[in-house]
Formats: sequence, structure tokens, C-alpha cells
Amino acid sequence: MTSKTDKTSLRQLWDEYKRSNPTVRTREIAKHLNVSEAELVASACDGAGTVRLNGEWEKIFKSLEDLGPVMALTRNESAVHEKTGVYRNVSFEGHAGLVLDEQIDLRVFHKRWGSGFALPVENPQGTLHSFQFFDKQGSAVHKIYVKDPSVLDRYREIVQTFRSGDQSPGLDVQIEKSEKSGKSREEVDRASFLKSWSELKDTHDFIPMLRTYKVERLHALELAEGRFSQEVGNGTVHGVLEKAAGDEVSIMVFVGNRGMIQIHSGPVHKIRMKGDWLNVLDSTFNLHLRQDLIHRSWVVEKPTEDGIVTSLELFDDNGDQIVTVFGARKPGIPEDPSWTGLINEHKTTEAV
Repeated sequence: MTSKTDKTSLRQLWDEYKRSNPTVRTREIAKHLNVSEAELVASACDGAGTVRLNGEWEKIFKSLEDLGPVMALTRNESAVHEKTGVYRNVSFEGHAGLVLDEQIDLRVFHKRWGSGFALPVENPQGTLHSFQFFDKQGSAVHKIYVKDPSVLDRYREIVQTFRSGDQSPGLDVQIEKSEKSGKSREEVDRASFLKSWSELKDTHDFIPMLRTYKVERLHALELAEGRFSQEVGNGTVHGVLEKAAGDEVSIMVFVGNRGMIQIHSGPVHKIRMKGDWLNVLDSTFNLHLRQDLIHRSWVVEKPTEDGIVTSLELFDDNGDQIVTVFGARKPGIPEDPSWTGLINEHKTTEAV
């Protein structure tokens, strides 16, 4: 636990670093200062416009529709998913919440959150007003940026409504720990596991199946290789996105972390590489993917009552999911044959 003096010093170090490096993002400054991003943001409470929120995540999310179109951002270490839309159809039940707008499509694991703040963010276009949410370890799970200046009064009302009574600088976070606790591949009854896989009725049954067998997702794909999965080259995602854009195939792009999953459903158009970053740069959807951090890539098939559903799943060197891509579809409707053909083409040409 750090002292208040330490927390005050952290704010001073942040200010000094920003003056010397005005274009560096808060996330990178936090790494440089060897603290979590949430600790760095919290050091600016009680001044400079940063407000700690009171933890009523469900009520906060249900108030966001009043802000109209905003930019939602969810990221992990290797990918950033940005989507513009309205926070409609917000609901929470038990350990999870949903936002189900045509544009903003989220799976919210708010029980894993530890802190949230409202704060101004300076960028070349001016000041952006934001809500930012962090897990108990201090890593960012979700950020929301106001786009319409005419709703700033409503934004400020929401901030005041959910303002925490504690606005002291600083934040105590939990020690980072691995959540992986699955069996090794050798400990899993492969025949029984694959039989259960073959009997899936819905893609949402996949995670419960993994829990039943106590197997991590990447190990599951290894167990199913040759039956329901095939490892492919790590450049496959670039080719898939280019082909989807060129052939106007609508897709679903999932990016998540321990506290949030964010989904794009629809076409993609502008695919660009810049250095190590593979980018989708469309008007309401941006994806930024560190292609050099993709460690393994798999094409995966899951049986459902609507037929086989095929995905491309990317993992980092820790075995954590980076991005998952599906063909866009609705429940009750079979997979689009154009997506099946596209992904099978790459499965053949990009096999490892």
C-alpha cells in the first residue's frame, strides 16, 4: 500500500512526463512509471477534472443512452476495438451485463471491475470527455468518449450523480495473478471431450463445455485439431480481413479482456498496415491489431442447431485470446456461405 505522499508524487511524475512526451498515452506512461493505469488516473483525483465514480456500474451504463453516439473502446495487450454508437438496451443479471445496440454490442463482466473515473483527455483535436473503467488489478477494461459537444451538460450531470464521496488521490489495486487453472491436455479424456463438442447446440455452449472439462481454450483447440480445429499461419487474419472487405462479406469481430467483450457486426472496408499494426479504419469501426504479437492462429468449427459456425481465433504468447472473427449471423440463421468459403480458402492456403 502506498502512502498519500507517494500518490501525490505519482501525479507530479505524470505531469512531468506528459510535458516532455505530450503524445504518449496514459497507458504507456503508467508502464514507464511501473504502476497500473488506474493508479495513474486516480492520482489526478481531487483536481484537474478527474472524478472517481461510486461503483454503481449498472446505473451508470443505463444513463449513457442520453449521451447519444459515443465512441466505445475495449482493448487487450495486442488489440484495440473502437466502435461508435449509442448505449441502448442495457441490462444486467448476475455476473454479467449486456449492451445490445446495432453498433454498440458489449458483454460486461462488471463483477471484475475495481474502479471507474470521469476525466478529460487531451488530444490533437482538443479535449475529449470520457468515462474509464478498470479491473481490480488496475488494467483498463473499457473507455467511453463523448463525441457530441451539445450533450456535455448531461455528461456532467451523470458525473455528479455517480461521483464518489472519496475523491482523494491514489488507489490500491490487487496483485496481478493468472486466472488459468485448467487441466493439461494429457489429463483430459479426449474422446469424451470431442464427443461433447460434436453435440454442441449453440456457440454459447462452448465456454460451459470448457468449464465442465476444466480445459483452457487454447488446449481445447489443440485437443480438437484435425476434427474441429486447424492451426493456420499468423498472417491469416490480414488476408481474411482484406478478402472480407473486397468481397463485401459481413463479419463479427470480438476483442475482449477480463472485464469486457466488445463486438463489431457488419462489413469492413478500409484495411491498412502501419508498421506492426494491422488496422481497420472505417467510419464507425476501428480495429488496431499488433500483428507481431499474434503467437498462434486457429480456424475453429462449432456445431450448432443452425449448422457449423466457423471462426478465426488469435492468441498471444500467454495463450490469451486477442481477437476472434466470425461471419456475421443471427440466431436461427445458418452461417453465410460466403464467409464459410472465405475462411476455408484461407484454411487451405495458410495451414501451418
